Amino acid sequence: MPSFKFLRSIIIVFFLSVSLSSCFSRYIISAKQVRKHYAAKKIKPEERIIKNDTLALCIASVGSDTLPMLLLIHGAPGSLWGYMNLMDDEDLQKRFHIVSVDRVGYGKSRLKMKKKRRYVTSIATQANALLPVFELNKSKEKVTVLGRSYGAPIAAKLVSLRPEKVKELIMVSPVIDPEKERFYWFSKWGRNSFIQLFLPGEFNTATAEKYSHSDELRKLLPVWHNLDVPTTVIQGGNDWIADPANIDFAKKHIKSKRAQYIFLHKAGHMITYTHLSMIKEMLLKNQLFEDKITSVNMTEAAGQMGN
Repeated sequence: MPSFKFLRSIIIVFFLSVSLSSCFSRYIISAKQVRKHYAAKKIKPEERIIKNDTLALCIASVGSDTLPMLLLIHGAPGSLWGYMNLMDDEDLQKRFHIVSVDRVGYGKSRLKMKKKRRYVTSIATQANALLPVFELNKSKEKVTVLGRSYGAPIAAKLVSLRPEKVKELIMVSPVIDPEKERFYWFSKWGRNSFIQLFLPGEFNTATAEKYSHSDELRKLLPVWHNLDVPTTVIQGGNDWIADPANIDFAKKHIKSKRAQYIFLHKAGHMITYTHLSMIKEMLLKNQLFEDKITSVNMTEAAGQMGN
């Protein structure tokens, strides 16, 4: 009888591990997938690690460093390679020095802290760890910062730390409302220390972020009130990760008059993929910020499929 219970427990753990891994496998890109993707491409982003006494920050960049910087910040789980479609775009390569970064706890990015912690769940700490990236901007123009999903509030905090260095903040599918954090059937199982042994490290990092995220977002409230750089918020109506009501939170709390909001009724979470042409057009526009609102064909954008 005990052996049967043990066998049953093993089967349950195996099932949960496989199920949890498959749920977010689309957001984790392996080194093998990256090599295969760039095997036949003429231009491949240059991967490097920014290091100091406490930080190792992995980035991938493409385009001349004398061009204006476009900084890309991923969600949770996620990877700097999650922005390959933007980094691969020839038009964006000609216009920007594109820098995609692995946040602390993902990929090869690590941070030594006075208080040793397994995961870095603090939005402020995550944002501070990205500050050295600004030093890579060799152009005379300010940086455009784009954050997706859980990367959006980190992008906003980063911008608040160095607003004088930022041209524009773009938040795509942002998870920013502390009252709208979504949990799923697998969320509690993802916290089980035994099950975590069988899961990718990025998934465990994302789980730790999720369970501290609401508290971290509450600390961020003053940032929204004081945000004064041109800001664009893009949200999909069929987003199963970021509650669509996050855009309402943004409208309520971002006091800046230099903010615009785009709601795509049929879009899912991965808007940087499903609506690449729209994102690209916004980035390439050289007109004044006020003109960018009319540059998006909202009828066409709303009609594209989400997720």
